[in-house]
Amino acid sequence: QVQLVESGGGLVQAGGSLRLSCAASGRTFSVYRMGWFRQAPGKEREFVAAITWRNGNTDYADSAKGRFTISRDNAKNTMYLQMNSLKPEDTAVYYCAATVRITGSYDYWGQGTEITVSS
Repeated sequence: QVQLVESGGGLVQAGGSLRLSCAASGRTFSVYRMGWFRQAPGKEREFVAAITWRNGNTDYADSAKGRFTISRDNAKNTMYLQMNSLKPEDTAVYYCAATVRITGSYDYWGQGTEITVSS
């Protein structure tokens, strides 16, 4: 089992920045890839960004490219999402997730952290 705890959400004005953290514990040695997802009110959950734990390869949704940066600190078992130039449409609950598999769905999820971007 892998446990995930997000932090860093809050209220920010449009154009501002926030950094989310996701601390992993448990069988972290088994994690292959971690990612960030978000779910806005009334919408389905969507992919934001992901990072392969071993080599740091990253992947971004089009909405995140150029504004968000995903990173990880292997020693701290922590993943980050630096979000710049935030827009009201970025308002959502952000979830971190982890998978032990190369392909397929994510196995473990955090409880979510809420971000509200005011215009």
